[in-house]
Amino acid sequence: MRIVIVTDQYPPMVGGVPTVTRQLAEDLAERGHQVWVFAPSYGSRDIYRIEQKVRVYRFSSFEWPTYKDLRIAFLPFLAIRKLLKKANPDVIHIHSPVVLGNVTQILAGGLRKPVVATNHYLPINMSRALTSDSVLGKSFNTISYSYLVHFCNRCEYVTAPTMTALNLLSEHGLRAPSRAISNGIDLTHFCPGPRDEALRQRLNLPNDRPLILSVNRLSQEKRIEVMIEAVSKMREPAHLAIASTGPAEAELRARVDELRMRDRVSFLGFISDVDMVPLFRLVDIFGISSEGDLQSITTMNALGCGLPAVAANSYALPELVHHEENGFLFTPGKSEEMAGYFDRLAADPNLRARMGQQSLHIIAAHDRAKVLEEWETLYRRLSNEFIEAKERRQRLRLARKNPNYPRPARHLPRIVRTGPLKHE
Repeated sequence: MRIVIVTDQYPPMVGGVPTVTRQLAEDLAERGHQVWVFAPSYGSRDIYRIEQKVRVYRFSSFEWPTYKDLRIAFLPFLAIRKLLKKANPDVIHIHSPVVLGNVTQILAGGLRKPVVATNHYLPINMSRALTSDSVLGKSFNTISYSYLVHFCNRCEYVTAPTMTALNLLSEHGLRAPSRAISNGIDLTHFCPGPRDEALRQRLNLPNDRPLILSVNRLSQEKRIEVMIEAVSKMREPAHLAIASTGPAEAELRARVDELRMRDRVSFLGFISDVDMVPLFRLVDIFGISSEGDLQSITTMNALGCGLPAVAANSYALPELVHHEENGFLFTPGKSEEMAGYFDRLAADPNLRARMGQQSLHIIAAHDRAKVLEEWETLYRRLSNEFIEAKERRQRLRLARKNPNYPRPARHLPRIVRTGPLKHE
């Protein structure tokens, strides 16, 4: 198949959406499909490269003022129209309802191409300050969801990575056919294995106490400060390793200094793909205090490596972390509660082992190979429906011009936008 993927977040940007979109594009290309990616560039020039068999087109952009590292492309209508006509895709998959997504969706309608939209966004991801404001928060959420749902309802099909995410859209008026499809992870890669003691030494991590790992972009909505404060309140000895970068790093380092915790917290910075799995295998507990995840890739990676998790009871995290089964859920923002659960796991290796086994059982449903098959099935179905619709229109035109030409049966259903009911 010929597939166009459109996203406003793509590597080298760090985060869940960039990881998901790149992996999907590369996996589809590896399976023999022709894949194009439309994404913002990191400057004033349009750039074209082939990356891992994927044709990546980056359009000139500027930085979003309220979200560091998020790039917003200028309006490349002509360039995208030319690319769509040249690529002639069977399906267009939009992961960002912002500039590139809107431009592509508008052009796809004129070119009669099916569009799938996947929603990865919460209002809190765009501005935590606005969503938490007692006066403006409700209006900001309402406006945000009105925009998201309006965008999604103009697509042929809508997906979200979890039922939590899909239900949020439905509650705000989603009418388009829809279903939940996990982002998925490669369970042949993220799996249990031996500890890499050389990596421990290279990262200067202690070996005389349990290690707690955080792998989240260092931004406000991820609430890393809650985890730092939780570790400061623990009774059991433990060490927190924070593996990522982001705009809140200086603020978080200052908080560690304020709490006099330099000997209990390590900022590891950006961890390469080569070291990521060994790092998960090296630690004992995974922690996530984020309040803005519609599905957490890093949590899935941790579960795949057999780790117990302590997570905020927020949005979609409870779909991965089942309280008292493969970890614990704490009230968002409550560092004392998180500290108590960290203490329970730090003090009991048998509990960690038992919950880690449950993590492997839970994550099995998110195997990347299964997820790719779901995408391929959906793409083919939408493409076939559009082909059938095109053929039916052609028969109708011929029937109008030639009275003797057999007319299509009037009872044939309209193909576009057909599909199973929501949450199939």
